[in-house]
Amino acid sequence: MKPNKLFYIVGHSILCIVMLSCGGNKYIREIPYHYSSDVFSKTTLLKKEETASNYSVVDDNPQGLNDDTLKIKEKYSIIMEVMPKEVRDYKLYSYIDEWLGTPYKKQMLEKQVGVETSYFVQALFSDVYGETFSKTPDGIFRSKALQLFTGRAFLKEGDILFFRYDKFHPISDVGIYLHNDRILACTAKGLNIYNFNDEYFQLRYVAAGRLKDKK
Repeated sequence: MKPNKLFYIVGHSILCIVMLSCGGNKYIREIPYHYSSDVFSKTTLLKKEETASNYSVVDDNPQGLNDDTLKIKEKYSIIMEVMPKEVRDYKLYSYIDEWLGTPYKKQMLEKQVGVETSYFVQALFSDVYGETFSKTPDGIFRSKALQLFTGRAFLKEGDILFFRYDKFHPISDVGIYLHNDRILACTAKGLNIYNFNDEYFQLRYVAAGRLKDKK
């Protein structure tokens, strides 16, 4: 092969390589995106953090309640037809839970055997709230530890309800207000949860009492 022709071929090849290289650089510069694993990871992380910042993390047990207490909370929210967060007095519900269904028996206080409401209220307030009451409805009504009132709109969990069944006993029986017009009371059906709106209770309701704040 002649030297001039060889020089031409080599020179032409070099020129083509240079042109392709320049064209390749231009192509890279004109690509609509530049892919880099590091850049992609950082971009994805930023988007994730931005999205997460628009939402709040919900803790459905902010008080750190144990499983037994959570079961009580759920159970009584269903019974009283309220949201679980509205059931607050866990000690109250845990205490009464073991007594529900106990038959009515005068002057008795034995779980699932027999109970009189005033005896139960006396025991409940002693064990749960550290307050000592008389075992009679009238004695509880006269306690200086209670703030008495009649308005139903002010009732809240743990308030004592007073009922009158006959003219000879102005305060004949007691009950406990729970929530959403549900009360704990004792009838011929035993100690259970009843609807305060029932005529049976409305005709006999006298007043309510709430523990005074201890200074």
